[in-house]
Amino acid sequence: MKELEIGDKMGKIIAFVNQKGGVGKTTSSINLSASLGLLGKKTLLVDLDPQGNSTTGVGINKTELEASMYELLTDNAEIKDVVVKTKFKNLYVIPASINLAGVGMELSEMAREIKGFVPQLQLKKYLRQVIDIFDYIIIDCPPSLDMITTNALAASNSVIIPVQCEFFALEGIMQLLNSITIAQKKLNPELDIEGVLLTMLDNRTNLGLEVVEDIKSYFKEKVYDTIIPRLVRLSEAPSHGKPIHAYDPKSRGTEAYLNLAKEVIERNGN
Repeated sequence: MKELEIGDKMGKIIAFVNQKGGVGKTTSSINLSASLGLLGKKTLLVDLDPQGNSTTGVGINKTELEASMYELLTDNAEIKDVVVKTKFKNLYVIPASINLAGVGMELSEMAREIKGFVPQLQLKKYLRQVIDIFDYIIIDCPPSLDMITTNALAASNSVIIPVQCEFFALEGIMQLLNSITIAQKKLNPELDIEGVLLTMLDNRTNLGLEVVEDIKSYFKEKVYDTIIPRLVRLSEAPSHGKPIHAYDPKSRGTEAYLNLAKEVIERNGN
């Protein structure tokens, strides 16, 4: 892409990570990225989930792709050839396809065959090539702590942990924090927790509000003021290939993700 040739920025790479499924990783990755774009920040959404839901959620047809994240991680494509411009303001995406599901084994095989090859650093190698082009690079990780997610932890400056406002919300969080600590020690000493995002709040229930208090008491100032509500419109938007602001501009979800984007920008001083 011609637009990727020259850059004068120093972007922030943020991964959405939680090995628990159904906590709003993909919805939040799509809508935070799109909202940052709306606010004038050139943003790259990186789809690291083999399901490719972030890809289709921003209107990209996976069947029409010549190359995707799989080809990038296996050194069969250059990053300029896999970045796709979406129809939404300032928003670009590195798409994913189901081929990505087997990439961990392929990277391990490459490590056995190529001297000095470190499979966990593949994503970092490529994202560093475009970090001066984008203001923000947002990574949507799969619901697991495997080789793909390790690549995200190695490549990122920080992580956002989405936590669903339901019973057992903290279940698995200690395992996730342990994985982050290991990544800090072995791969990325600068990795930090960007923030904790409370998602799917049904404020009609006392349980949801109790979970909010529990999370805030545990993570303190790391918790964003913005809480994402549980909304049918937020669930519908990706199936139409649109972020919530394009699907329903007046939705409470649109307002929530714009507020989250403003918090992210403010925390990063830009």
